[in-house]
Amino acid sequence: MGKTKNKLKADVVVKNYWRNNEQFADFFNAVLYEGKQVIKPDELEDMDTEESYVSENKKYVESVLASRDNIKIRKKSTKHDVELCILGMESQEHIHYAMPMRVMGYDYGSYKKQYDSNAVKYKTAKGLSDDEFISKMKRTDKFIPIITIVIYYGGKAWDGAVSLQGMLDIPEDMKAFINDYKMNLVEARKNNLKLHNINNKDLFNLFGILLNRNGNLNEIKEKAINYAAEHKVEKSVIMTVTGAVNCKIDYNMLEKEADADMCTVFEETRKEGEAKAIIELGFEFGLSEEEILDRLQKKLNISLQKAQEYFSMFAKKKVIKDEEY
Repeated sequence: MGKTKNKLKADVVVKNYWRNNEQFADFFNAVLYEGKQVIKPDELEDMDTEESYVSENKKYVESVLASRDNIKIRKKSTKHDVELCILGMESQEHIHYAMPMRVMGYDYGSYKKQYDSNAVKYKTAKGLSDDEFISKMKRTDKFIPIITIVIYYGGKAWDGAVSLQGMLDIPEDMKAFINDYKMNLVEARKNNLKLHNINNKDLFNLFGILLNRNGNLNEIKEKAINYAAEHKVEKSVIMTVTGAVNCKIDYNMLEKEADADMCTVFEETRKEGEAKAIIELGFEFGLSEEEILDRLQKKLNISLQKAQEYFSMFAKKKVIKDEEY
């Protein structure tokens, strides 16, 4: 019996990368403070990524469950108190045209969680005014602010809305009266982030190379491989890049510590991404299995056996996804 390859899920790899406080803090400093080192890694603590809450009215009670990608609380000591802020991160491989509404839902879930926790203290009206008892909070109670940033890892420019109003069909004379909700968006493919952490620099430099759709695919791949070798890019960065662009990663290969193997992994995972695209496109155009296998061999310069491996890997998932719909 052959060894079973330990495949890492793309979303898990990306989430694991941003769990690192140094990398997380550096990214938020780049987005919020133009690279100034305001948020310190030792001020950050992981939070539960699940944002479940209960939506109620007189007719029904609905349980809502949402799970964030990464979320941390910042606890900064001041002379008089501890300054608190919740920092959330959402990763997107594809453009999501309802993303501003999704972010609004995530943030509401975080605020609702705080409200429910705070309201537990006020089970009786003792010491409360009528308004405070009805509200289940005192006038002086304050919640912790929440900042959510969306990182988009797609190859084409984001053409969706970046605020709630961008999703609405609003008459001009009503615009001033419709509440808006802004989404903080960073495109991995093209940005001006002032990063200091070396892993973050390598990460976004590689995204800039890989997600550039103007050049020849082989040249882009070669440039990325050369960058990884020249800068001795860490394994965690290689894993995150390949994970974000939805390539399967063979953990057994990554366990080899030599720099040359890192390049081999990078090249192989990129090839898997290209194979997936060729297979999906083949299905869309109604090509037969034989025609798709032929394209795989010619486009990727691989053997029939390797082409069949890719077809078995991605065609099965395509069929399952179609059956779900």
